[in-house]
Formats: sequence, C-alpha cells, structure tokens
Amino acid sequence: MIILAATPIGNLGDASARLREALEGAAVVASEDTRVTQRLLAGLGIANRPRLIALHEHNERQKAHELVELARGADLLVLSDAGMPTVSDPGFPLVQAAVAGGVEVTAIPGPSAVITALAVSGLPTDRFGFEGFLPRKAGERARRLAELAGDRRTLVFFEAPSRLAASLGALADAFGPERPAAVCRELTKLHEEVRRGGLAELASWAEAGVRGEICIVVGGAAAEQADAAGALDRVLALAASGTRLKDAAALVAAESGLGKRDLYQAALGARTAPDAAP
Repeated sequence: MIILAATPIGNLGDASARLREALEGAAVVASEDTRVTQRLLAGLGIANRPRLIALHEHNERQKAHELVELARGADLLVLSDAGMPTVSDPGFPLVQAAVAGGVEVTAIPGPSAVITALAVSGLPTDRFGFEGFLPRKAGERARRLAELAGDRRTLVFFEAPSRLAASLGALADAFGPERPAAVCRELTKLHEEVRRGGLAELASWAEAGVRGEICIVVGGAAAEQADAAGALDRVLALAASGTRLKDAAALVAAESGLGKRDLYQAALGARTAPDAAP
C-alpha cells in the first residue's frame, strides 16, 4: 500500500509514535526533499536507512506510475517536508494513480499548519476553506480574491514572507480593511507568533518585514458582504454574456435592492483591474 505520513511542521516532538514506527520499518520512502528526510531520520534517532526516492512538484506526475507499481509489492511511505503530503505539497498525482490502479492508500495523521493556524487564530472554526498560496501576479490575485470576498467561511492561506505585505494589502482591498484576520508565523517553533487585527492593520505591520513560515487566517464575510459579492458576480456574468454593463448593473440592482451606481462602479473596477482578463 501507499502510506501518506504527516511530519512535524517545526517541533520534532510532534512526531507521532506511528510515524516513528513507520520510519523504523520502511524499506522505501518517497519524499519531497531527500535531504530533509535524512535530517528527520537523524533528528528522531531513527537507525533505519531506507531507500529514498525524490517526489516533488517537478517530477511527481512522471514518477506516479512507477511508484504505484513499486507499492504493489511493498509498502511505500510518502513524506513531504512538513505536514501532510498532498495538502499544498506533492503527492496528489500519486494518490490519483494509486486509486485508479487499485492500490490501497492510507495515512498516518499528524501535524498540519492549516489546522494549527485555524485553531489559534481566534476566528470561527465551524466552517472554513483552505486556499493555499495566492497568485503572484496582482491581477490574478485580485480576481481570485474578488471571487472569495463574499465567502462566509473562515479562509486559510499560505504565503511567503516576501509577499506577505502585498497579499495582506490585496486582501484588505478585496475584503475590506477591517475584516478580522490573523498572521500565524513559525507555528510550533521557537519564535512562534500570532498577530491578530484588521487586514489593513496587519498589512501595515508586515511592511517592516516578516520572517518564517506563514499562514494567513481571515474571517468570513458578513451576510451583507456576501450578498454584494454575489450581486457583483452576477453583473460580471451578464456582461460577459453580452449585456451592456450599465444594463447588467440596473438589472441586478432591481433584483437585489443594491445601488445601481455602486454595482456599476464595482464591476467597472473589476474589469479594469491590472492584468484583468480581456
């Protein structure tokens, strides 16, 4: 079978007994970075030295069939550098191939940056969505956030330190400057920090520079924001199908009770954003 194993996201003390047992007995390990796996084995005091096969974003589709065939004859342990494989990490194409090929897939649960950030954020946890990394290009990022602005669930994002301030600024523009959020940095590590506040406040704080592995957790939209975002989506959809933008805004305003001018200006802004689709 194929065994997806969660590894510590920072503190080696979070390694489960099942993970240690699997590492001690594994003959073959497919890992995101074999050097990181070697350090993990040494850090946990694992004497076993399994055969290590690199499985990363650049080769995972090519390697999937080979690894599935290997797993027909022996258990294959799959690791990412931190957290659970397949969750914003390599492994999904391998699981797809295994399911299609009738090879059993199981998991050793454990640390997750997404769930840890959500838990400590102080924001609602009953409904949430994970969005991974935002697009790097400003226009693509703005379009993605426009789609999410009305989502009433708490949202979790990953972000690189060098792009944190820009992403928080884009979130503030799309969701509103006062939308509550938390920046969770270096979770489970020595310099763990959780910074909470409105999106604009957090964007200003991040301008000075932030280091480490980062999760952004953002509160969901209020009901009226969700309605406005849905109405904007409908205006843009009508315009894309050939309706004049002013006419589309007037129609949706009549349906929703929202202001025609506000809808028109919001739709115009969405269409003329940098890098906007033609």
